[in-house]
Amino acid sequence: MHSHPEAADTLIVGAQLYDGTGAPPVERDVAIRDGRIAAIGNLSNWLAEEVIEAEGRALAPGFIDVHTHDDTHVIRSPQMLPKITQGVTTVIVGNCGISASPVSLKGDPPDPMNLLGERDAFQYPTFADYVSAVNAARPAVNVGALIGHTALRNNQMDRLDRAATAEEIERMCAQLEEALAHGALGLSSGLAYGSAFAAPTEEVMALAEPLAAAGALYTTHMRTEFDAILDAMDEAYRVGRHARVPVVISHLKCAGPSNWGRSVEVLKSLEGARGGQPVGCDCYPYNRSSSTLDLKQVTGDIDITITWSEPHPEMAGKLIKEVAAEWGVSQQEAGKRLQPAGAVYHNMSEEDVRRILSHPATMVGSDGLPNDPLPHPRLWGAFPRVLGHYARDAALLPLEEAVRKMTSLSARRFGLAQRGEVHIGYHADLVLFDPAKVHDVATFDKPQQPAAGIDAVWVNGVLSYRDGAVTGGRAGRFVTRGAPSKGDAQGAF
Repeated sequence: MHSHPEAADTLIVGAQLYDGTGAPPVERDVAIRDGRIAAIGNLSNWLAEEVIEAEGRALAPGFIDVHTHDDTHVIRSPQMLPKITQGVTTVIVGNCGISASPVSLKGDPPDPMNLLGERDAFQYPTFADYVSAVNAARPAVNVGALIGHTALRNNQMDRLDRAATAEEIERMCAQLEEALAHGALGLSSGLAYGSAFAAPTEEVMALAEPLAAAGALYTTHMRTEFDAILDAMDEAYRVGRHARVPVVISHLKCAGPSNWGRSVEVLKSLEGARGGQPVGCDCYPYNRSSSTLDLKQVTGDIDITITWSEPHPEMAGKLIKEVAAEWGVSQQEAGKRLQPAGAVYHNMSEEDVRRILSHPATMVGSDGLPNDPLPHPRLWGAFPRVLGHYARDAALLPLEEAVRKMTSLSARRFGLAQRGEVHIGYHADLVLFDPAKVHDVATFDKPQQPAAGIDAVWVNGVLSYRDGAVTGGRAGRFVTRGAPSKGDAQGAF
């Protein structure tokens, strides 16, 4: 049948096509054959095994979640419901300095590596082991991976509250180089966390050196997102300049009430740096953050919700001030007793979130925590929230620009070849959604709820989700770093 040019596996008819580049939508039919986009246009003369009538709904490239902690989830829960239900077709794991591989633990995983699971979740001493495990699990979404600085430190150092020695850095570099040879996308750091805060800038600069030859990039959860944020940004730029690699600042935000309103300065810094080197950022569309419980942030000036606690699971869902009142102790003392624990921090201003989200250099990433029993709703809601709440309802940005921030911008930055655009010959990662109905259903009280208005999702040409149900087709695969798709890496930023 495929000798015939007019035959396809799937034909999507009468869609408003958002091609991912930021161009306004146009009415088009799209044909899928052998996992790729075979034709775009008026395809009334084509035949297909399956015809989907789009009836004027939006068809876009599958969304790319550039900021995830799905490292172990893609293997343990390969149906990947929180992501496929949002129209996400590719996840990038290994963010914030924490990755599932290459990892050899000596005991329990250090904070915040425990976000990826308990000790038994870390079964991938080499990056190649992880790649094999992902491909064997056959997740519903594609998976690209960064290598975590903290993971490397934990492999090579007896303790994490100091700088690495020259010899330890050399061993970390060797592990990173092996991972890059197997297609890792780059290096991530989480310098705000106790497990990496003692690493001087020079340690990170040395570790970033192997990235350029591999065409890889550096992403960072910066040393601080609080008052000294501009210094932390300068440190990130410095690492990129030293190693001659692109930089992505993870979940850019102005954290803490004393920092509210500073997104103007922060974005000015970003724009200044972009004049001389490739720099970008991602953000999630909420004014609360989530991670493990950090006692340094228990200051009493913001609300903090406990999402889990090992010694006191009964306190999940309560504000730390309520727990402290119940126990008759200070918030700081309550925090100590709850450890280890997870938390949602009510620490951003809505105005700053909007300003950062709408900046042209910003990609969308969920930063969802799939192992959290009461996860931040961004895990299930980030992408539809941008499309529905921010693009449609708040008119913060045009729909085609929202789509660009989830697709071509992300694919070009991370070197995901032939993804992120609806283009003949590209992989058929596609999402059909209703722009009038799309919205996030997940809330802080009931976070594990699939989005509304996401009607069909194809991954590598396989219909994987339709009308609120998974089809059982899982066609995700491990994706390695390819050459930047349009021009040089700078152009992609």
